[in-house]
Amino acid sequence: MKILLVDDEEELVSALAERLGIRGIDAEWVISGEEALLRVKDGKFDLAVLDVKLPKLGGRKLKKILQEKCPDMKYIFMTGHGSEDDFQSISNEVGKEYYLFKPVDIDDLIKKIKEALHSH
Repeated sequence: MKILLVDDEEELVSALAERLGIRGIDAEWVISGEEALLRVKDGKFDLAVLDVKLPKLGGRKLKKILQEKCPDMKYIFMTGHGSEDDFQSISNEVGKEYYLFKPVDIDDLIKKIKEALHSH
């Protein structure tokens, strides 16, 4: 399994990738939606963990673009500044169980990653 982490908080996203790596999960990270689009050109990812509030290209819009390029990719959203509207609309797209609040517990994230990859 290969995971793409997208979050503009570089310290957070690099630490998450490292912690996933320690647990045997191949995770790459980027700090913008634009970088994520470049990264998927070079490699195939099974799942993307997207920050809802990314500058310029937000997580929801990024997901729509990624879905066209990578129709089999699964998604988990995480946010530190979620609104009720974001929660409702994203939950309708990916399921409320895949909308996580920061700080994210690494064991919960791994559990959600495995669930998402084995659903559908």
